[in-house]
Amino acid sequence: MNTLLDIVKRHKAGGNNGIYSVCSAHPFVIEAAIRQAKQDNSPLLIEATSNQVDQYGGYTGMTPVDFRDFVLNLAEQLAFPTECLILGGDHLGPNRWQALPAEEAMAKSDALIAAYVAAGFKKIHLDCSMSCAGDPVPLHDDIVAERAARLARIAEQTAMDMFGQSDVVYVIGTEVPVPGGAAEQLEGVEVTSPEAAQQTILCHQAAFEKAGVANCWDRVIGLVVQPGVEFDHTGVIDYCPEKAQALSHVVDAYPHMVFEAHSTDYQPDHAYKALVRDHFSILKVGPALTFAMREALFNLCEIEEAIIPKAYCSNLKEHIEETMCAEPDFWKKYYHGNEVQQRFARCYSFSDRIRYYWPNSTIQHAQNKLFDNLSKDGMPLPLISRYLPEQFHALRNGEINNNPKDFVIDKVQQVLRVYSSACQF
Repeated sequence: MNTLLDIVKRHKAGGNNGIYSVCSAHPFVIEAAIRQAKQDNSPLLIEATSNQVDQYGGYTGMTPVDFRDFVLNLAEQLAFPTECLILGGDHLGPNRWQALPAEEAMAKSDALIAAYVAAGFKKIHLDCSMSCAGDPVPLHDDIVAERAARLARIAEQTAMDMFGQSDVVYVIGTEVPVPGGAAEQLEGVEVTSPEAAQQTILCHQAAFEKAGVANCWDRVIGLVVQPGVEFDHTGVIDYCPEKAQALSHVVDAYPHMVFEAHSTDYQPDHAYKALVRDHFSILKVGPALTFAMREALFNLCEIEEAIIPKAYCSNLKEHIEETMCAEPDFWKKYYHGNEVQQRFARCYSFSDRIRYYWPNSTIQHAQNKLFDNLSKDGMPLPLISRYLPEQFHALRNGEINNNPKDFVIDKVQQVLRVYSSACQF
């Protein structure tokens, strides 16, 4: 049985279990996720988004085959069993091509879905919720469902052509939070109504039947809704179980389906357990992981500047700021306010749009120099305690070594351990 189908089956049988989904393409985050799953002896779900990875390369420069090989190579290097690794595609649909007429955007979406499935991705989020050029705003559920069913048909046919069968599982849903967090300061978010969730399910079920893919309906394992969690640049809206109770019962009538919760980053520990209990048991996490990585790297810069003459420092933070100002496309429409506010957001926003800049060659060179500077003689324990206290304890307990990369990986694993605990791995 497909691992995700089994996880959902156990949850629906009262297992109170779930799975978290790592939505990142950064090598340190992927390595941290693999190490965490290996420690937990658990399956690992890693997802690429349509912005990161597509048939043209996305912003990472990777096609689905490239991303698959990148993750599999890391897993093999770390002796993680590849049969425990699940690859997923997030927000797959016309997201990248909203400026095009619908049919043109959907043709590109067809190719996107085919590329992901042919590369062996087993979990596909069908996201056709966005309006394309000439479309009404917002789209009616029927149109969204029709387009999603069209993509499901492409996925099923591709799987049959490539592998002789299909065990692809699907996630549907129109109430999709903004990828990477809200662009504006939030006062609150409205929980999806049970009626809206039910309508989404019924529309998609009918569309799947009309498109001739009713046979895969039992592999629709997740519905994306808004359970009342979100974050913006400086704040987090925490999960309130009381507000989501009526919604949580909608999937009771569907033995193969749970909810998929997006934007769960930065929630308090207890919220994740409550989300899983209330059937929001596929937990997406992304910016919180690169945010933790950025924190570790910036704290390593503080250690570097305390022990290395400035003339020989990496100046990583300065290079990041210069690069982001010179190439503002990834943050300009998200970070508002005056120059001081924008500078703060570039460094510290929860949406962590720095994550788009790590592949830059200048930044990579500075990061490598930072690691070289701190690896020569080891870092003084008092400074590790000062700037990376959790990693100091891990070091003193013999859990990690005194090197910068280990500190970064463990900082990311701090976030993952909370998710792992909630999912009962």
